[in-house]
Amino acid sequence: MLTIGIVGAGLRGRLFAEALRDQPGVTVVGFAEPSDRVAEQARAATGLPVLPSHTELFSDLDPDAVIIATPDFAHRDAAIDAARGGRHILVEKPLATTLEDAHAIAEEVRAGGGRCLVGFENRWNPHVVKAHGSIARGELGAPITSSAVLSNSYFVPTQMLSWAGRSSPAWFLMPHTLDMLTWFIDSPVASVSAVVTDGILAARGVATSDVVHALVTFESGATANLTSAWVLPDGGQGIVDFRFELIGTAGSVSADLAHQGLTFVTDRSRSEWPLSGAIGRAPVGPAVWMVQQFAAALQDGGDLGPDVEHGLAITRAIRAVEVSAQLGRSVRVDELPAPGNAQGTP
Repeated sequence: MLTIGIVGAGLRGRLFAEALRDQPGVTVVGFAEPSDRVAEQARAATGLPVLPSHTELFSDLDPDAVIIATPDFAHRDAAIDAARGGRHILVEKPLATTLEDAHAIAEEVRAGGGRCLVGFENRWNPHVVKAHGSIARGELGAPITSSAVLSNSYFVPTQMLSWAGRSSPAWFLMPHTLDMLTWFIDSPVASVSAVVTDGILAARGVATSDVVHALVTFESGATANLTSAWVLPDGGQGIVDFRFELIGTAGSVSADLAHQGLTFVTDRSRSEWPLSGAIGRAPVGPAVWMVQQFAAALQDGGDLGPDVEHGLAITRAIRAVEVSAQLGRSVRVDELPAPGNAQGTP
């Protein structure tokens, strides 16, 4: 029996527990959650024990594997302690929001011997999987250029996330699209040139960026244009805008993932995602399929998906986006100093 503990009992943590509820040979032993209010919600929703810290979860319930479903900036301590215990890890993307944290996690995972999946859940999105298959088979030729938009309405930074001021569209959204296009193009990021705008969310009391644009050049020579924003109108068709396109030497592929063919019209229009929630008793959607594969692969030794080294590479690239915007010039990923380097920002 594979036992799994979940660090973070919020919406994502509870989603993962529900996704694994009927997984053969898997038992979710409980959560770690410091918030009394969130802990009580998790107990009521799942019936599972909730301990106040990840250290107590690890020592008292001793899970074989750990899912880290804490906010973007709060992955380091739980991931390091899990890795040091030799536990397998699923950590939400991004791996970390600083290079120092990302390198520290990666070092402990390498040393600890456990397996690690970084939760780039669009690897389990049917549209993305279908596009990747066509590209990988060479049906579109060699990738030339691509673009992706992943944005949220004001609801996400002002209501859904209590910690939006400690994140940004670059950290919360762009890892998804950058991972997706890196997967499509099958080449590391070489350099980025980025522009960040701010002021609108700050005026609403959330100290973070409004919009991030990044022009990415891959080592293969292919390019990508990425946009993520947290300022879509709440009166629009939904809280997510997600689109991508890739052009190759022999064809192209594009998708509008914000519209899955189901739209309600009431006092405000909104598109719904049928690939979420549950059908009958079975939860569905990319996050569900991701965590189910994580558990199954730990049992049978199969492929997990994007590992800690890939997560580290994406964190480096997003940090390059931040540095490029700060410096007002293109930044090569290999310019970024190693953790502890006294030179600081290039």
